[in-house]
Amino acid sequence: MKSIILTHGAARDFDALPASARNSVDTALVRYVTTGLGDIKRLAGRDGFRLRVGPYRVIFDEDATTILAIQIGRRTTTTYRRN
Repeated sequence: MKSIILTHGAARDFDALPASARNSVDTALVRYVTTGLGDIKRLAGRDGFRLRVGPYRVIFDEDATTILAIQIGRRTTTTYRRN
């Protein structure tokens, strides 16, 4: 099973979410890690993937053992902007 690691920015984003959204994002990440299921797409124009959780997006990268969450937030035009 893969490990989930949040960057400092992703951890701040996660903490700022409403409680119900935090629960949904947490559940979706654990589901993806354990089963490989989820609404996942490769990002166009940059490395990484996105996990869609209702109106929220988790921008992440992964390798064989780790999922690195880079950004978590509502779907807006700035969600996919590179930091």
